[in-house]
Amino acid sequence: MGANLKDVRERIKSVISTQQITKAMKMVSAAKLRRAQDAIVRMRPYALKLNEMLVHILSNTDSSSTGSYAVSREVKKVLIVVVTSNRGLAGAFNTNIIKAAKALMEGKYAEQFQAGNVHVMPIGKKGYDFFRKSMPKSNIISDHVLLFSDLSFDAIVDVPNAIMEQFSDETFDAVEVCFGRFKNAAVQYAEAVQYLPVPKMKPSKKDVKETKADYIFEPNEEDLLQELIPSILQTQFHRYLLDTHASEHGARMTAMDKATENADELLKDLRISYNKARQEAITSEISEIVGGAAALNG
Repeated sequence: MGANLKDVRERIKSVISTQQITKAMKMVSAAKLRRAQDAIVRMRPYALKLNEMLVHILSNTDSSSTGSYAVSREVKKVLIVVVTSNRGLAGAFNTNIIKAAKALMEGKYAEQFQAGNVHVMPIGKKGYDFFRKSMPKSNIISDHVLLFSDLSFDAIVDVPNAIMEQFSDETFDAVEVCFGRFKNAAVQYAEAVQYLPVPKMKPSKKDVKETKADYIFEPNEEDLLQELIPSILQTQFHRYLLDTHASEHGARMTAMDKATENADELLKDLRISYNKARQEAITSEISEIVGGAAALNG
């Protein structure tokens, strides 16, 4: 019985220690989340409006003026950019993004994957570790795994530039990005989007007049679009990173909050078990004393 009490006491100490860690991690994630959330909330409306404008331009202007970024061709080689976090303890956050990437490989691009023509560019250690260990045949491009160390626009802009260049020279025929979409501190979800070629609108016949945009270009259409389209695509890529960054801290804060609550429940159960064991020990000792006294008197 004494050994049992000792075991329960040790477990209580262990749970309390773990709970202190989860509380601290929750507070750290909450502080980081505020900064990350501010960044994506400020940027997202701008990025979405730019993307809307890009789709309109590429859907309603001469393809010769828009460069190669909207050109759809037979998809033989695919690049999938998988944006995950560097650290775990964030619930199913990273797992869901990786599942979205695997779904593309096993579904939309299954033929290319079987032929060995799907390349994966992991950004974040969790995605890199998964594909390196579990899917080594996925042609991993590991040049930008540590991109999350600095998420400023100047620090990341070379990555979308390189992707656009590889699409233009037909190294890849399609580029997809899997990332964490931030909704709020409690809700984040994995999303897979087509990055290149830029998807065009597909209006019905009755909507053609309404969706036809009339743009006036100054100085001239071709020169302006050569600068504008890459700039918009760079901004979109930056948004994917900021979205994932905010989602990571939201997911970790939620996971640590849940872990802290679970520790509370476990502590209640352990303390009940400890009190029961202690009462049993006291009852047993009293019984032994009473029995010994009765034997002496007898």
